[in-house]
Amino acid sequence: MEQGLTRVVAAPRLSAAARRRQLREKAVAGFITLMAFTGIAALILIIVFVAKEALTLFTDADARHEASLAKMFLPQEGRYPFRWQPVSDTPKVSMIPLFVGTLKITLVSMLVAVPMGVFSALFVAEFAPRRLRELLKPIIELLAGIPSVVLGFFALMVLSPVVKDLFHLDRPLNGTLAGLALALAIVPVIFTVSEDALTAVPRSYREASLALGATLWETAWKVVLPAAAPGILAACVLGFGRAIGETMIVLMASGNADIVSWNLGDSARSLSATIAAEMGEVVVGSPHYSLLFFIGVELFIFTFVLNMVASTWTKKVLQRLTGSAS
Repeated sequence: MEQGLTRVVAAPRLSAAARRRQLREKAVAGFITLMAFTGIAALILIIVFVAKEALTLFTDADARHEASLAKMFLPQEGRYPFRWQPVSDTPKVSMIPLFVGTLKITLVSMLVAVPMGVFSALFVAEFAPRRLRELLKPIIELLAGIPSVVLGFFALMVLSPVVKDLFHLDRPLNGTLAGLALALAIVPVIFTVSEDALTAVPRSYREASLALGATLWETAWKVVLPAAAPGILAACVLGFGRAIGETMIVLMASGNADIVSWNLGDSARSLSATIAAEMGEVVVGSPHYSLLFFIGVELFIFTFVLNMVASTWTKKVLQRLTGSAS
């Protein structure tokens, strides 16, 4: 009886160059993974550190007495129910003036920066000749490289008298001035992301619209712009986040007065500017110190909620554009 022969197929041997290439690829992949987890770990550590310092407001009896949630968010007795004076015989720690100032300055900046950034991106992506596009895009994006302290100084020395005389305002440093200066900082962010979103719209959309008899403007306004809406929304969210967290421009141009007023001609005080102005002189471990970290937690929560809302809205827009069921 003949015995069958078992064929053993040996795995092909890799050459020395192939083995080195494999090791190199594994090393690169491991390095990239390490960097990704390092970034995540750094973010978690920052959140833990800020939250830990702010937690003293709720665990320390003296801190709770001086800066309770009621004192931060509810009106207090006296002529001025909402004041931010954490260093005084009777500390006043209302967050309402900081919220109002932050929102007022941010809304002014967004009212200026969103139309300017989006329509500039629309012009560059749809109408500008190639040479003009290659000139305008880097010039606008170059604004993002200007330090915020330079923009703040420009607002303080140049824009302040112009804005005061143009709008007949009483105060040279006010919410309007800070918002306009802040718009200069966020226009490049909105422009860059919006232009990328508009450019990513398939060319077939434009060709189909033009074939049906639409003009270039009608195609850009009614076809390209709605198709790029999720990307444009992302640009606006990024700009809004930049505006909320901006410090130096607001610190130099807003007047830093804790006034609860929606009048754009009044001075204002923002959350981020308060941290920058007071952190250098605060007593470490004091209730005031914990309050500044609590402001940082508020900024983080506000930005996180904004991103979640924007993400949900973007998904709904994408479902509507693609015809998917919600």
